[in-house]
Amino acid sequence: MYKHLLVPLDGSGLATEIVSQAVAFAAALGARISFFTAQADFSSTDQGALQRTVAPDAFAANLAGEAQGILQKAEAAASAKGVPCSLVSRVSDRPAAAIVAEAERLGCDLIFMASHGHKGLRALVLGSQTQKVLANARLPVLVASVESQQPERDMLVAIAIIQDEHRSLAAVVRALQALVEEAAGGSGPLDVPLLQAMLRYIEAFPERLHHPKENDYLFRHLAARTKAFDGAIALLRAEHLAGDALLQAMQSAVDEWAAARDEAARQAAKIALAGAVKRFAEAQWAHMNLEENTILPGAREHLTTDDWREIRAAFAENGDPRFDTDLDDDFKQLYARIIHLAIAKLE
Repeated sequence: MYKHLLVPLDGSGLATEIVSQAVAFAAALGARISFFTAQADFSSTDQGALQRTVAPDAFAANLAGEAQGILQKAEAAASAKGVPCSLVSRVSDRPAAAIVAEAERLGCDLIFMASHGHKGLRALVLGSQTQKVLANARLPVLVASVESQQPERDMLVAIAIIQDEHRSLAAVVRALQALVEEAAGGSGPLDVPLLQAMLRYIEAFPERLHHPKENDYLFRHLAARTKAFDGAIALLRAEHLAGDALLQAMQSAVDEWAAARDEAARQAAKIALAGAVKRFAEAQWAHMNLEENTILPGAREHLTTDDWREIRAAFAENGDPRFDTDLDDDFKQLYARIIHLAIAKLE
C-alpha cells in the first residue's frame, strides 16, 4: 500500500480541504506526506524587479511568497493527527511538470491532488494542470473531490475557512514557541520586533475576529439545534474570554525582557515569557482539538443549510487566508511575513 504521498498545494481555500483529506488518508494508511507548492518567479516580474531595487526586505519576503505560509499550515494539520510530513517549495512556471518531477525525486508512490483550484496566475492546481499530471506521471495519481463539486457547498466552505484559520494560528504559535525556546536556551537574542508582530497577529485576528464569530454564529446555531454540546460550548466560550489574559501575560513578559537592564531582570523575564508562551500554546492546542474533534462534527450533523450559509458569510468577511483572498490582504501579508521571518531566523 502507499507509504509516501506527494500533496501539491496552492493558495486557495481548496488547499485546506485537500490537506484535510490527504492527512486523513495518510493516517489511515500509516503513510507520510511531502507537501509541495510551486511559485512563479517573482523576480522576473516588473513589480519584482522594482521592489528588489527600492525595498529589498519586502522583495525577499515576496520572493518566498506565500509558499511557506501554505506549507506551515499543512504541517500544523498533519502534526495534529500525528502524520509525519516534510515541506517542499520550488520556483516554477510549469506546475504540472514540477509536481511530477518532485514526486519522482522524492521517491513518492502516490500523488494526491485536487481536481482543480482557483483561477488566476497564482493558482497551482488547475484543471488543465491536473490533466497534465495525469498524462505525464509514471506513478499513481489520486484526484480528490473538493468543495465545488459537492452539494453541501456552504458547510464545506465554512468548515474549511475555520480549519484554515486554526492552522494559521497553529503555525504562528509553533513559530512563537520555537523563537522563545531558542532565546531562552541562550542560542541567540530575543527578536522583540518579530515576537511583537506575532502577538499583534494573535490579538488582531484570533482574539478579535475568529473567536467572536465562533461565539456568535457557530456556537449559537449549534446550541439552538441540540443540547448535546452545551458543556463543550460553555467551556470554549470561557476559554475565549481567558485568551486575552494569556495574551497579555505574553506581552508583559516580552516588554519586561526588552526593558531589562541586567542579567537578573533578563533571567526573570525569560522564565516568565517561556511559561506564558507554554500556557498559551497548550491552551490553544486543547481548544482547537475540542472544536475540530467535537464541535465541527456535531455541527455537520445538526446544522441546517441556512445555518451554514450564515456561518460561511460571517467567516468569509475575515481577513485571514481563505477562499479567493487576494494576496494584498493585510492579515495574509502579516501572516506570510511572520512565517517567512521566523523560518529565516531559525535556520
